[in-house]
Amino acid sequence: RLTRMAKELPMHRVEVSFVGVPPARQIERASGVSEVEIDGPILRCLVLGSFQPLLEALRGHEVISLTSTPITQ
Repeated sequence: RLTRMAKELPMHRVEVSFVGVPPARQIERASGVSEVEIDGPILRCLVLGSFQPLLEALRGHEVISLTSTPITQ
């Protein structure tokens, strides 16, 4: 049943550009966030389900842009 529920949750590929260094550790610990990659001021990751944990991890850091692309499963 949990596997079926996970398949029903939306997944997105997210790219966030920051002023300065991305808060990688905070984002890696956010629920539903995986595959975090850092390239200078740009952070890329996958988000499964709600964006709220990711948004909370971004608090206090200046974001220049945020792009989200749905992934079809």
